[in-house]
Amino acid sequence: MAISGDDVLLRFLLNPFQFKSFAEEDDGVLRFANCNRYRLGATNDEGWYGGQCRYGKLAPCWGEFYEIVGPDPHLMEPIDWTLVKETSTSSHHFLFYFRDETFECLAADWTFEPIPENALIRKLRAG
Repeated sequence: MAISGDDVLLRFLLNPFQFKSFAEEDDGVLRFANCNRYRLGATNDEGWYGGQCRYGKLAPCWGEFYEIVGPDPHLMEPIDWTLVKETSTSSHHFLFYFRDETFECLAADWTFEPIPENALIRKLRAG
């Protein structure tokens, strides 16, 4: 993970078992633009299935990327948020469930930025 100005860049391995065009070492980056705050939580897949995730009953599957829409009474329950900037127009709450942890942030938007060396770019170049 890296911070670039007001953006948070989350680099992660892509899933070659679900998406056959990726190799095991391919990764991508999610850029969260105009990010207000983020956190990495300790909840892993065992915690998810054991009911330890505060959104476990709302999100349908572990290992997915979500946006929480509407009122969120659980938003500020964790106390380990990292502040990126004090004031922000961030209005979206994003969650990404990895195998060993949970990433969440408050940001204006997100984009997927593939790493030039991965299969997605190789496929686009090959046509």
